[in-house]
Amino acid sequence: MQLESAYPVIVTEAIGPCRDFYARHFGFDVVFESSWFIYLASKANPALAVAFMSPDHPSSPPGPERFNGQGMFFTLQVSDAAVEFQKVRQSGARIAYELRDEPWGQRRFGLVDPSGAWVDVVQQIEPAPGFWDPYMTSA
Repeated sequence: MQLESAYPVIVTEAIGPCRDFYARHFGFDVVFESSWFIYLASKANPALAVAFMSPDHPSSPPGPERFNGQGMFFTLQVSDAAVEFQKVRQSGARIAYELRDEPWGQRRFGLVDPSGAWVDVVQQIEPAPGFWDPYMTSA
């Protein structure tokens, strides 16, 4: 299989608010927009994308069902989570998980988009010494 693109599609009534959320807070551009589907790509790297589809979409395959906000999250990996945290906070977004360093090796913060999806903004950092030892197995 030779992939040309891969991106999540979230089924929600809030496609317009989701478009505005990702454009305002994370620098995504609208690549395609119709009344029932919006495809956004990162200004910095167009290969990074997300799409939103109305539950009453006219496409022929059955489903998918409306997203209920559970069982999925969208990770945006950045080089400096502290800088991005300040930018997102200053843009007026409601932060749901304050910036912190996690013992497993991530500096992160989180927020919820208008579809109810958890957005996890992470920077990879050194884990706490010994954190991963109990989870590693040897062959």
